[in-house]
Amino acid sequence: MKILLTGVTGYIGKRLLPVLLEQGHEVICCVRDKNRFDTSVFPGNVQTVEVDFLDQETLKNIPSEIDVAYFLIHSMATQSGDFLQMEAECATNFRNRMEKTNARQIIYLSGIVNSDHLSKHLDSRRNVERLLAGGQIPITTLRAGIIVGSGSASFEIIRDLVEKLPIMITPRWLHTKCQPIAIRNVIEFMIGVIDKPQTFNQSYDIGGPDILSYKEMLLQYAAERKLRRRIYVIPLMTPRLSSYWLYFVTSTSYNLAKNLVDSMKVEVICKPNHLAEELGIKLINYSASIQLAFQKIESDNVVSSWKDAQTSKILSGGLIRLLEVPSYGCFKDIRTASLHDSEASLTKIWSIGGNSGWYYGNWLWKIRGFMDQLVGGVGMRRGRKNKSDLAAGDALDFWRVLIADRKNKRLLLYAEMKLPGEAWLEFKIEDNTLVQTATFRPLGIAGRLYWYAVWPFHGFIFKGMINRIAHTN
Repeated sequence: MKILLTGVTGYIGKRLLPVLLEQGHEVICCVRDKNRFDTSVFPGNVQTVEVDFLDQETLKNIPSEIDVAYFLIHSMATQSGDFLQMEAECATNFRNRMEKTNARQIIYLSGIVNSDHLSKHLDSRRNVERLLAGGQIPITTLRAGIIVGSGSASFEIIRDLVEKLPIMITPRWLHTKCQPIAIRNVIEFMIGVIDKPQTFNQSYDIGGPDILSYKEMLLQYAAERKLRRRIYVIPLMTPRLSSYWLYFVTSTSYNLAKNLVDSMKVEVICKPNHLAEELGIKLINYSASIQLAFQKIESDNVVSSWKDAQTSKILSGGLIRLLEVPSYGCFKDIRTASLHDSEASLTKIWSIGGNSGWYYGNWLWKIRGFMDQLVGGVGMRRGRKNKSDLAAGDALDFWRVLIADRKNKRLLLYAEMKLPGEAWLEFKIEDNTLVQTATFRPLGIAGRLYWYAVWPFHGFIFKGMINRIAHTN
């Protein structure tokens, strides 16, 4: 069966793709930027087409021979534009293009909407569902609440809070009830409804067997991790303060924190249905979901992370425009070092950041990350999703991976921190010599002043880093 998969670089899409391929489907992946998506790591019949659903002209790249299409596009974490308008426009363009194909089913993952007073995020999901259902192609809508799995935004926020804070002073939305669902069950539902006529033009709430408050979820997580935690709920914390609280304590962005807080004030409990029984799906409880997530984390096998899919103004134009590192009008810090063991040094390069740190002056990197966070940047909180593997598009602390070519021994990073300009950091090994290049393209006088202000720190940070990478003993 030919299946169109949108949102393939997102958290759900990356989990869904390998399962579709395992089942023998031919999958056509829609991506805005082919440089962010490497199909060679997926065994099976998979191809990519470059599509921006806000640009109708690019929709012509979608082939007409399609049986089923997944719509997995959302913009809740976007830092540019109104995500309600963007999601509506994407849905309308997608629906119109699908009606010119042979598709006989659209599958959409939405949010549970069992209240008339919805958050901006859930209201947008409901609006997208209406737009898709207004077309000629039957739609199957699966509505989920909190998704629990390694790398999911909800799970990582819970993990950050409980692991970091022995005592929590929390907002009153922690008493809100929800029905979390394991990512494994979500994928089973999404696969199970493929080409099932009885699910056409139907919507289903999907959730696990437990109905819990957010406070209960935090405490159950603490119990699974054998951590003693105390939580005190106070009524004085406004939505804005709650958003800042999440932003500074967890790895989430402020935009995402704000939208999550709005959603967490609304109960998300499933309306009863028999879809799980009809599809033979055994629902996983919350405690077991946590255990499964940590099996992936501890085996260093996190398939996807919400951090890698996050939208930003910086990357809105795609990665391709950033791949060619500029030289004109730029400041550069170029250093070289002879290598005793190039493979060992390459391994250190591929393990840089996250828990491994930056090999020299880590406390200065952390201060720089904290300063970035104070002005609304991503800071150093994102880490990395895998200890030793990198791929184009991955988040790496406050960098984004542009090129991760291990065969040719080259790693190119682009800064996503708040800067008066643009910055690249490149590692390349040639003829047993490591070349480390930091490039900064300043924006106006402020950019030049910034470079000269940090230049003394670069002197020993970059020197210390290349020496640590080069000398592996």
